[in-house]
Amino acid sequence: MGISIRALPLAVALVMAGPALAQNTTVTEADYARAEKMLAPATSKLIDDAVSNVKWLDGDRVLFVERNNGKSEYKVWDAASKKASRALDVDRLASELATASKAKVDAAMLPMMMSAMVLEKDGSVSFGYAKKRWTCDANYSCKEVEGFAKSAPGAAPSVPSPNGKYEVFIRNWNLVLRDKASGKETQITKDGVTDYGYATDNAGWTHSDRPVVVWSPDSTRIATFQQDQRKTSSMTLVSTRAGAPEVQTWKYPFVGDKDVTMIERVIIDVSNPAAAKMVRLKMPADQHRSTFCDDVSCNGGWEDVQWADDGKSLAFVSTDRGHKSAQLRVADINTGAVRDVYKETVATQYESGNGDPNWRYMPETNEFIWFSEKSDWGHLYLHDLTTGKVKKQLTSGNWNVWKIERFDKPGRNLWVQAVGKEKGEDPYYKHFYKVNMDSGEIVSLTPESGDHIVTVPDEGMHFVDQVSTINTAPVWTVRDMNTGAVVSEIAKADLARLKASGWVAPEPFVVKGRDGKTDIYGQMFKPSNFDAKKKYPIITYIYPGPQVGSVRSRSFQPAHGDHQALAELGFIVVAMDGMGTPWRSKSFHDAYYGNMVDNTLPDQVAGIKALAAKYPWIDLARAGMWGHSGGGNATATAMFMYPDVYKVGISESGNHDNRMYEDDWGERYHGLMVDAGDGKTNYTGQDNAAHAKNLKGKLFLIHGMMDDNVPPQNTLLVVDALMKANKDFDLLMLPHARHGYGIDSNYVMRRRWDYFVKNLLGAEPPKQYEIGKK
Repeated sequence: MGISIRALPLAVALVMAGPALAQNTTVTEADYARAEKMLAPATSKLIDDAVSNVKWLDGDRVLFVERNNGKSEYKVWDAASKKASRALDVDRLASELATASKAKVDAAMLPMMMSAMVLEKDGSVSFGYAKKRWTCDANYSCKEVEGFAKSAPGAAPSVPSPNGKYEVFIRNWNLVLRDKASGKETQITKDGVTDYGYATDNAGWTHSDRPVVVWSPDSTRIATFQQDQRKTSSMTLVSTRAGAPEVQTWKYPFVGDKDVTMIERVIIDVSNPAAAKMVRLKMPADQHRSTFCDDVSCNGGWEDVQWADDGKSLAFVSTDRGHKSAQLRVADINTGAVRDVYKETVATQYESGNGDPNWRYMPETNEFIWFSEKSDWGHLYLHDLTTGKVKKQLTSGNWNVWKIERFDKPGRNLWVQAVGKEKGEDPYYKHFYKVNMDSGEIVSLTPESGDHIVTVPDEGMHFVDQVSTINTAPVWTVRDMNTGAVVSEIAKADLARLKASGWVAPEPFVVKGRDGKTDIYGQMFKPSNFDAKKKYPIITYIYPGPQVGSVRSRSFQPAHGDHQALAELGFIVVAMDGMGTPWRSKSFHDAYYGNMVDNTLPDQVAGIKALAAKYPWIDLARAGMWGHSGGGNATATAMFMYPDVYKVGISESGNHDNRMYEDDWGERYHGLMVDAGDGKTNYTGQDNAAHAKNLKGKLFLIHGMMDDNVPPQNTLLVVDALMKANKDFDLLMLPHARHGYGIDSNYVMRRRWDYFVKNLLGAEPPKQYEIGKK
């Protein structure tokens, strides 16, 4: 859209004002509507032959949802026929479910709203829907599963035993065992008290009522802990409402606290529930730490604890407070004796993989598998369980094992996802491999270039592979677990309707980082009406890690957040993973260990300068940035530390001072707090408030006032510093929002668009556009 004659005086004024020059004096409601069509709710409906919710029902059947023309249906692939067929008559199921539930059921949306679905071979099905559990026979006669959503007063969500006979939950700081058939309840711990309870899930940044336990394979014992938070600091939030406010207080340990949360490990024998026996492990209390994430519980379980297959022994890893060491231990389940097996200590922080720990307990052969980055790359090593000594290195090279997906102990085979092994392609692409522990042979099971997402059953001879890139359509196949040979193609996404809507794919790019040598990988989003003769402001979306990076996905997605939507308004939007983020070498990941104020920003600056030098249509004089959480922290840092580069920043829910955030985050990536002896510590100057006086551009701070992950005081510390420095800024506090903004998300998104349009594009946004309005 060109500048009209009537708008010329304003355009001249903008030229004289400097870098805020706008090519458009207004951005219309139609522009915002076009941008909104680039968001996931609109774009996802335009993909046909799209597969989601892939789940192995057993070793030879795959259940999945396929979408076509905006309608979803369940299908099942069968190994015997090597074909997929319709699993359910969704229209009939919706009708019968509506009758049984006495509520309206949308057949088109039903497959996407069902959870934990189990399809039996006789055609019966059970699933979660509308906060209830339902079962329907092969004739679609449906009924609610009695007692599924009910629990005794004060009871928490439960964890079932492997045999399905029992479930365990927390009540009044103690564990209670329930017989699922009879409903009989037995309290199996007696001495749990306030802030010193059993199996409690509370790391400060996350807190819930679910129990953290690991059942033995034979369902006779439970491994858990008594968590001591009696001396742990507290966090308090105050609600906004008419009348007396609600005060929410919970335990929240901080960096540098003398007393933080500790766990005392126990094993409870429930083979006779009425006479449950507890064995306390004979060892000092452990830190609430994990080898691969913040807390002891990362994915809803207790992943750093593994039972022997026969249930006769237990292995676990203790991680020290600073995450510098990981100690493998084996416990005698009858006496509580603990034997230290192997310990790895690193200078920065030890981690055992991505998504799950990559160590495995093998008492049957007196061995264990250990993950280490001691070669600067993440690899697997086979150790002797008695001596702890390395027997052999299982994988090697300048690449990383990402995750062990399956382990065949009798056959001594591992199936792993890995990154960086295939040369000549994006090193972040995941591939799938079979590794033989004896021969050392590594078989590539997904050789096609692209990012592979695999779904692997616990048993069986096949796996599902989805391969795509950010600009190529996904293909789903069933492949052989041993050779990778394609057994059957399930689907290939059809993007015709999506492209016809005006959607354009993002573009991958590679630039040099801060040192002028290291490759930094990123993605670029351009307006669908891109014109190379124009000059566009550039906006960087940032998440600095260290646990993940800014790039949301390297697989195909119809929308990467609102990146393309924002680009539609007249911007170039980029995301790049700077040094300090994972999945490359350990030295790459540790690039700013102990200096978290770095926030990958030297690479971000180098990256946009390189792009501007290559592409004349990028206007580096109009550079902006935004991010959420760690990205909110990094955005404020960019505005304060690089004020001549970034002119506009939107900082959402930032952890601006890690002394005001839970202990595990800062102490993992920055180290334990050390007194420098002059009233300063190693955390001094690492906070954004210390640099707020340097602000030159336009900064918009946003935070949810009920944020129980990154407390709102983080942003208020920056507000206070900006006020004291007599700086102008913009502030939006969301009275009811948590760390994720929930129902406020669309409002914040619109305010984000408005802020960049007005302050970076120099245009006037439409008044109070409403995203998501029907």
